[in-house]
Amino acid sequence: MRKVLNFSILLVMGSSLMSAEIILQNPNVDEQAPSFSGINSDGKQINLSDFIGQPVILEWTNHECPYVAKHYSERNMQNLQKRSQDEGFVWLSIISSTPGDQGHVDNATANALTMSRNAYPTHVLLDESGEIGMKYGAKTTPHMYMIDSNGVLRYKGAIDDVGRGMKFFSASLKDAVNYVATQLDDLKNNKQLPISSTVAYGCSVKYNYD
Repeated sequence: MRKVLNFSILLVMGSSLMSAEIILQNPNVDEQAPSFSGINSDGKQINLSDFIGQPVILEWTNHECPYVAKHYSERNMQNLQKRSQDEGFVWLSIISSTPGDQGHVDNATANALTMSRNAYPTHVLLDESGEIGMKYGAKTTPHMYMIDSNGVLRYKGAIDDVGRGMKFFSASLKDAVNYVATQLDDLKNNKQLPISSTVAYGCSVKYNYD
């Protein structure tokens, strides 16, 4: 009886460890995008499935990351958000920073950032557990994903071709090839994109690996 009981305890402990383990996924482009639900900065549950029939842009963000800060200070991100919204796209800004780490915000702070930066996300999702980020394999801020109106993932990677390091901070973002902006029309028409995957650059997403 004791052996059976001990074995059962081991099974429960093993199951708990597996469920707590954080695994970064790597979804394939031109396949169905991973489904998710998240809470937005107004406390409302948002499901990716809510937007079937509309193309969706996912932006992983962290306002304290200097790469993100430059995209916003030069209005590069806001201009792309506004253009996307004007053309009928849904834009989801996702914050996967764990509580206590760089970039983590509460609902009020998230909304204040949107207002102060004149940003245009459809929703800001607070992904404190990192579940959404892990499903998409989001590694950096910014990290961009483009999903067509049928729910197919068409692009994952960097916002543009500038790259990280001092080169980024001395570059003009207006001169960059923006992989999102240049492919919006193809995404709107549910086409495979000429550039479907690149290596994202920026700050690491602040997941809780403990």
